[in-house]
Amino acid sequence: MTVLAALNGYYGRLADRGEVPPFGYSTERIAHIIVLSPDGEPVEILPWQSLSGKKSEPRPTAVPQSFKRPGTTPRSFFLWDNGKFVLGLGVDKVTRQRVAHPANHAAFQELHRRLLAGTEDAGLAALLRFLDGWSADRFDACGFTDAMLDQNFMFMLDGDRNDRGEPRFLHDRTAARRIWERAVAEGAGEEGICLVTGARQPIARLHPAIKGVMDAQSSGASIVSFNNDAFTSYGKEQGLNAPVSEAAAFGYGAALNALLARGSGNRLVIGDATTVFWADTSGGEESAQRAEVLFHDLLSPPAAEDADEAQAIRNALLPVSQGRPVREIAPELDERTRFYVLGLSPNIARLSVRFWLEDSFAAIAERVGRHWEDLRIDPAPWRTAPAVWMLLRETAPLGKTENIAPQLAGEVMRAILTGGRYPRSLLAAVIIRMRAGDPVNGVKAAICRACLNRDSRLGTKKTEEIPVSLNRDEANPAYRLGRLFAVLEGAQRAALGDVNASIRDRYFGAASATPASVFPMLLRNSNHHLAVLRKGDKPRLGGWFEGEIGQILGGLDSGFPRSLRIEDQGRFAIGYYHQRYSGKAAASTEQAVATEQTVSED
Repeated sequence: MTVLAALNGYYGRLADRGEVPPFGYSTERIAHIIVLSPDGEPVEILPWQSLSGKKSEPRPTAVPQSFKRPGTTPRSFFLWDNGKFVLGLGVDKVTRQRVAHPANHAAFQELHRRLLAGTEDAGLAALLRFLDGWSADRFDACGFTDAMLDQNFMFMLDGDRNDRGEPRFLHDRTAARRIWERAVAEGAGEEGICLVTGARQPIARLHPAIKGVMDAQSSGASIVSFNNDAFTSYGKEQGLNAPVSEAAAFGYGAALNALLARGSGNRLVIGDATTVFWADTSGGEESAQRAEVLFHDLLSPPAAEDADEAQAIRNALLPVSQGRPVREIAPELDERTRFYVLGLSPNIARLSVRFWLEDSFAAIAERVGRHWEDLRIDPAPWRTAPAVWMLLRETAPLGKTENIAPQLAGEVMRAILTGGRYPRSLLAAVIIRMRAGDPVNGVKAAICRACLNRDSRLGTKKTEEIPVSLNRDEANPAYRLGRLFAVLEGAQRAALGDVNASIRDRYFGAASATPASVFPMLLRNSNHHLAVLRKGDKPRLGGWFEGEIGQILGGLDSGFPRSLRIEDQGRFAIGYYHQRYSGKAAASTEQAVATEQTVSED
């Protein structure tokens, strides 16, 4: 099934639940209601806002559909718009002074006088009288303020309320709906075969704006558009080059905007990729909703407040990491439920589809479990399964999510969901961060292990799987050198205590990339550290370090290699982590808590 067909199908599900506007309407953020008297006088300006956290924000409301306004000719929306159109006034972005926009207000007047001509509806007639009597001189006297001008207004007749006692807006009045339906039908374009439904219907010339993709234009971006002659063919214009009916375009746009809405629960922002997901209802509405909640938890497990909660989350998700069937996690969930995942990223005024996946939920959960198994490392650097953003943060300078390399998030998500190889840039980015001086922590070591294990499993040249915990018999030279580096660092710390710059601070990068240039010097210096321990109050500890160095060097068949490939640098980091933190569960717990100091993904 194509992206647009799946989204259009999801629109039907949302419509059944009453969560999307009908055809011809869209959900917009409206901040104020202009209450009109029957004579068209502004009686009151009511705020129409909802609380989001500690501040109020414009309330999403179904209004006659908006559209993109390219070019310089102003085009007004029907029965709602911002201050430039409704009042002919706006605020200059530079001077922050009130300025007039007569062309915009004229467009608002022209549209409504044309569509509402001859109306006998009291509310619509009041709007026409308001337009006849309005002038900028009345702005302050009518109760408007400059802070309102950049926000959207809609109208209602004074005292007009529905059966539930809620305000009934002008666009909700029966007469207004009929006028709008007639205007939409008259504006329908050329008929053709719709690529989504297969039916002969009016084709959409312009597709709806999609809002909510991180870093995309706030006014919305297009997922289907043709803005250059090079993209067109057979003399077709704009949307006729990819014929999608007006109804299908509206359906997929409404569904995608609902998925992308803040707090929808079907949206994840990871790096520069905004991911939405949904299930079909072949197993029932309850099963579909349960699958969506579980998918969110799999890719972004909820943060645990304490150890008990962390254990509960771990127990709930453990069957996935062990590859056990989904029915053991959620018996009420139908494993055959089809599941859809769409990754989007901004591309100026358009959206790029980073990945598109359609499969059964059981198959997707199995791949996520395999991803966790590839990441498994001991001691575990997290209390619950790691969220994807937590992994990607380890690749970013200063640990800031905004510094994650472009496209990396989408490629990692695709590897997780399809079970394919992780992008080579993921391993390279982690190696670079460690060589640049970032801590060699468990998350970075786990990423290295996951990349190498998956390459080994999926590649044509099979190699042995990287061990989960310290393996003293592992013969790989890079792994042993990582262990040796950790032992030498430990000897220095035991002998000298905390120093301004340890050998890890100075030599980790060189030791992991060009061992032959560093290790001979480090071994000579370790003789001094071991002598300090033997002559001091820690002779047994000095003997233990000496034994470890001998055991590791005894397993190296030849001298120190001149250089290590990037894969071996990953093995070096894993060996270092295993040796450095082996048997230190308490330290690991502290590290896990620090690792989970969170950055919200939304």
